[in-house]
Amino acid sequence: MRTLFKRFKISYLLLVGLFLLQTGAEAQNLKVAIAANLQPVMKVLQKDFKQKTGITIDAISGPSGNLATQIQNGAPFDVFLSADTKFPDNLYKSGYALKAPVFYAGGVLIICSTKKTDLKNWPKLLISNKVEKIAIGNPSIAPYGKAAEEALKKAGIYDQIKPKIVLGESITQVNTYISTGSVQIGFTTLAFAKEVKNKFSLTYALVDPNTYSPIQQAMVLLKHAQRNANAEKFYQYILGASAKKVFKAYGYHVQ
Repeated sequence: MRTLFKRFKISYLLLVGLFLLQTGAEAQNLKVAIAANLQPVMKVLQKDFKQKTGITIDAISGPSGNLATQIQNGAPFDVFLSADTKFPDNLYKSGYALKAPVFYAGGVLIICSTKKTDLKNWPKLLISNKVEKIAIGNPSIAPYGKAAEEALKKAGIYDQIKPKIVLGESITQVNTYISTGSVQIGFTTLAFAKEVKNKFSLTYALVDPNTYSPIQQAMVLLKHAQRNANAEKFYQYILGASAKKVFKAYGYHVQ
């Protein structure tokens, strides 16, 4: 009986030890909040960063505005990569970040379609009967949606085509609308075109950058990062040459 109890005790201690080791490993995983436009590029960054450091990144994506709200409500993120500077700046000023926001990449807005379409004079196309649905991100929470709205207003056609607009909660949802053909036209990121170039045909054109505010994407190291020493390593990695090379390959501007 004693031998059986001893074996049980040893097995129990081994299980507890393995649980603690697993819990400790998970605790060291970085929780990174990323703007929805970064999903394709983040897959590459995650792999590269792990190869270089052995550190695993848990990336949670969404509209920048929603992620900022989650952080304010206590979401345990270590680093926040936004699609703009406004949301991370507000977090810093409100005491949720350890450092002021830093620029890591500049976004590029495109107009696109899965059909072969002449997009040279896209304002004229959008007001025509050829286009029934146009996807853009929600301007209040998705910076690329805000940029698209600005471009449409600059072109003087926003009020005319407003009934045709289909709002995506994030740029990921906009990309889904585009790729499934749920809309004829969509405004999204150049990174999307880079991502799908070998998957399906996409016709796209760059939207004149003078028609919308620069998409300056910024990053902040959050207060929760004080509990994870690896957060600073990832923060510096994003600002380094390896990450910049990846961003550039996906159509972002880097300094």
